[in-house]
Amino acid sequence: MAYTVGIAGITGKFACCVVSNLLKQPEVSIRGFCRDPTKLPESIRSSPRVHLTKGEAGDKSALNAFAKTSDVVVCCYLGNEKLMNDGQKHLIDACEAQGVRRYLASDYSLDFTKLEYGQLASKDPMKHVKEYLEKQKVVRGVHVLIGVFMDTFVSPFFGVVNVKEAKLSYWGTGEEIWESTSYANAAEFVAAVTLDENAVGIQNFLGDRKNIFQIAEAFEKAFGKKPTLENKGTLDELKKTMLEVQAKDPRNIYAYIALFYNYYCTNGQTYLSFISNKYPHIKPETFEAFMKARTLKQLPGSSQLVGSNI
Repeated sequence: MAYTVGIAGITGKFACCVVSNLLKQPEVSIRGFCRDPTKLPESIRSSPRVHLTKGEAGDKSALNAFAKTSDVVVCCYLGNEKLMNDGQKHLIDACEAQGVRRYLASDYSLDFTKLEYGQLASKDPMKHVKEYLEKQKVVRGVHVLIGVFMDTFVSPFFGVVNVKEAKLSYWGTGEEIWESTSYANAAEFVAAVTLDENAVGIQNFLGDRKNIFQIAEAFEKAFGKKPTLENKGTLDELKKTMLEVQAKDPRNIYAYIALFYNYYCTNGQTYLSFISNKYPHIKPETFEAFMKARTLKQLPGSSQLVGSNI
């Protein structure tokens, strides 16, 4: 049976990965929404099963036209607070007006539902959007949670993996768990959820969950080098440091956001409550498998390569 999937923010790297998985199913057609269709890879743009609507996130007419014939809408927005909050609400309004049955919010993260407002400010829009979806009468919210993206975890941004020095840095005892899923693996899970009409509410999936010592073992197996381990302090010291840096210059979010992620990813507060295995055809990608699929030189730039083969 024909099934139409709406993808908002279709030109994004993660969106392209989701679309690539969806197009493997011959009964699926895609309706994409974006500001600039020319940014979409030719392999997707040229597909006869992909139809694009051009518009801004606040263009209600364009949003309604986009949502009109979609059975489900997947949001892949990535941007500032206004886009992630107001932009998604405009999209949800269009889905509600056009009778779309399910809306996959642009979450794809740790369990933000366990955070209080303001603790990890970049996740506040997700909390607002979840509450907004719960008020709708027609469209039902779907929230796919996958921990932290593996591709981002190994990047210089997180400050954990230092390829040049073959060093892994951590806060705490080292026994704290990192929950993580690669972009490619997460896209497989999101595509499966998209096509599963019974999938509503919180949907939890993981590629792997390991502490820094186990990640070090995976690193050694993948690259033949035993990394050194650097302890930066306790989790209490991390919390004190991140709050001090934030208070010094709140507008300079990039000075402290990685510290906040390090803290809330490992302090136990945002761990996924359960891990679903309802799609057994999808194999979770472990830290070791992820690393083995790359050279040591490629590893820190993994997030920049997402979707490059599409």
